[in-house]
Formats: sequence, structure tokens, C-alpha cells
Amino acid sequence: MRKSLIVAGIVSLFAVTAHAQSSVTLYGSLDAGLVYSNNQGGHSAWQEGSGVVSNTYFGLRGNEDLGGGLHAIFTLESDFNLNNGQFQDGSTMFNRQAYVGLKSDQYGQVTLGRQYDSVVDYLAPISAAGAGFGNNLAAHPLDNDNLDNSFSLKNTVKYSSANYAGFQFGGLYGFSNGAGDFSNNRAWSVGASYANGPFNVAAAYLQLNNSGATSAGSTSVGAGEANIGAALQRTYGVGLNYTYGPAVVGFVWTHTQLDGIGAVSNGFSGSNFAAGLPGTNLHLDNYEINGRYALTPALGIAAAYTYTDGKVSGTGTGDPKWHTVSLEADYSLSKRTDVYAGGVYQHASGELGNGVANVAVVNGVSPSSNGNQVVGTIGMRHRF
Repeated sequence: MRKSLIVAGIVSLFAVTAHAQSSVTLYGSLDAGLVYSNNQGGHSAWQEGSGVVSNTYFGLRGNEDLGGGLHAIFTLESDFNLNNGQFQDGSTMFNRQAYVGLKSDQYGQVTLGRQYDSVVDYLAPISAAGAGFGNNLAAHPLDNDNLDNSFSLKNTVKYSSANYAGFQFGGLYGFSNGAGDFSNNRAWSVGASYANGPFNVAAAYLQLNNSGATSAGSTSVGAGEANIGAALQRTYGVGLNYTYGPAVVGFVWTHTQLDGIGAVSNGFSGSNFAAGLPGTNLHLDNYEINGRYALTPALGIAAAYTYTDGKVSGTGTGDPKWHTVSLEADYSLSKRTDVYAGGVYQHASGELGNGVANVAVVNGVSPSSNGNQVVGTIGMRHRF
């Protein structure tokens, strides 16, 4: 109740702002649908889902013109569950982004606060999960590379360049905020992209040191945070796509190293991941092919296939593998409202650490009790 009153107060305060040289925008996306899954912990399920295909969130974005091409900017953004109205992370109001900074039309912008890393900024738009049409179900297992922006980073300073003839670049550093513990639970990332006609290429790198070690650091483990905490995480990748008329095809490769795994998100409690991963090192390569085609200006289809090849070492050994196939059809009722139908099939094989058999884990639903999982959904989105 208190959080709702605070949000209402913020919105009403900004609504009366009427300076000619400044603006505040309320924006967001609402996604709700019906979801069927054939196996969640050994049981089939019909559920009402929120943000199954695209995240459900609202945000406030501000810009004040300071003159000479310089602007003061801010963003406050929060995920929430449309089914019950609760914040996605019950302890944090603005759990996606919360930052303030300065922007130069010529040189780019510097911002401070809670923000997304360079993998999300530059590489994700080429992937099936991170592209504008959205398909959270198509995220790579455990969203191990954060292409589906499962988490943002706290205590960060970030630079994002201006667009120089299609070339953009940037970097981020997240502080541990711990006295005498500078490197514990810190983060940094860099990335770049280049668009030239129908071609778009991108690359990015992300490193997390001892993620989840402290709640005051750059990231923890849980709702709105990383799915897995490790002593060291390195994620890097490249991608490209090509647009030809109404069609777009793309390829993304990412590599994620999770060394010294400690905590696993509560979302996997009771699953094989909770038993198999702690104490191990998990290295994953994700190979994704995706495409979308506009059959008409209103109707489009999208598909993706990802092969994830894993290696487990440390206290146990294993070779987990996942094959993920997704298909989505989307029909626009207007520029801001659309309806969709989609489905995902995932097949898992091999073993995790500690002799535990691998299982399917489609993003957005609880893990399967075996190596196969099918998820289907129909729903609608409204963007504002």
C-alpha cells in the first residue's frame, strides 16, 4: 500500500511539471495470457501468466534541456506482476532501472544508479528473447547470458556513446559498496554495435565477481536478480542479423562461465539445479538462429532455435545440453495493442554436477521433472 501511494505521488508530481525546456514521460508494457505447460515438477499446468512473452513494467523517463546540446536525464522503471499487482521483487520498487545523469548530443551520456549491462544494451536486440517483438520463453536456459535481461546491476556508473554513423559503444562499472572489500560483488561490462543498411552486428562482455555475496553489492540472487550466484561469472558473445524486405534473420553466440557456483535462485528450489550445481563450475555455449517475417503489416511470425552445450567441473562432472525451439505469431490490433500465440519445446540431456540428471527449464515456468518440456501461450500486450 505504501509503495502504491509513493508511485501515485511521483506520477502526480511529474504530471504537473510544465517547463517548456523539460519533459517527463510515463511509459510501459502490459502482457497477460494463458499458459499451458506439460511438465512442471512432474505435473501439467494451466496458468494465467504475466510477462510470459514480454516483460510487464512501467517507467518514468525525464529530460531537461540545459542548453548547448546538454541534457539532464533520469529513468525509473519497475517490473510487476499483472495478475496480482505486486512488484516482481517485493523488496525493491524500481527493480529494473533507476538512474540519473547527463547526456550530450555529441558525446553520449553518463548515468549513475541501477542499470542494465552491455550484453542487454548491445547484443540482446539481435536475439529472440531481447528483440523488440519479445519472446521471453525463448531465453537461453537459466537466461545464463542475460540476453533476456533477467537482472540489472546496482551501484553502477555507465557511459553510452552517441550514434556515430551507425556505430555505438559503451561500458559499465558496478561498485561493491563495501568498505575494504572493493572487488567483492562488483561488476563491469563493455559492448558495441554497428548498423549499416540491412546489416547489424554487435558484441559484448560482462563480468561479475562473487555475485550474490552481499545484498549491498552489484547483484544478488533471487527475484529480479541473477538466477545463479558464482565466485566468478564471465559472459561474452557476438551476433549479427540481416534484414531483407519483410524478413529478418539473425545468429547469436554467447559463452558463459560460472565458476564456484554458490546460490541458486528460489525459482529452482526443489529442482535438479538446486542439487546439482552448487560447488561446481558450469561453462555454457549458446548457439542461436532466429528469424521473423511480416506476412502483412499487422501479422508477423517469429521462430528461433538454440543449442546450449554445457560442461560441468569442480566437485562433480557433467555434460548438460539443451535444444530449445520456439515459434510465435503476433497480430497488431493497433500501433500499441496486439494479440499473440506462441510455443516452446525444450529437450535436455546429459548430467549436471554431483551425478544429477539434467532437466528441461523453459524460461518463465518451473523446471520439468525430466528432459522434455512443452509450453504454449495465448495472450495480449498493450504498450503505452
